[in-house]
Amino acid sequence: MKRGRKGQIKLSFGMIFSIILIIVFLAFAFYAIKIFLGIQDAAQTEKFINDLKSDIDRVWKSTESSEEKEYVLPSKIDAVCFRDDEYEYENLFFQSDKFFEGEQISHIDTSKITSTENPFCIENVRRKVKLTLVKEIGEALVTITR
Repeated sequence: MKRGRKGQIKLSFGMIFSIILIIVFLAFAFYAIKIFLGIQDAAQTEKFINDLKSDIDRVWKSTESSEEKEYVLPSKIDAVCFRDDEYEYENLFFQSDKFFEGEQISHIDTSKITSTENPFCIENVRRKVKLTLVKEIGEALVTITR
């Protein structure tokens, strides 16, 4: 009789240990997925900034232009905002509950962009932001509108 009980106890410890290992592996897998998704969001944000800068530079170098552009952003970003503040280095920032990142964008007329509202924000709708880049004849800088 003792032999049967020892076998049952050893089997119980083996099963418990296996369940603990499975839980640890699942926790690590979920953590790794969360990290990879964070990297994807950071990459999308950087791609947006680089694409916006190159589009603004292209419009700025032209004599006259008006282009509507659509960019993809992570869903955790609620809006893209431009501000005109002489004490702040960044004139572009992202509005979100947890995510604030600023960036300096060259060749834009922040005083004209923010003439009606400061900061001037454009909503992220279904992970897409639509901007219109405008440069009129005789203007030195690019204006961004909705």
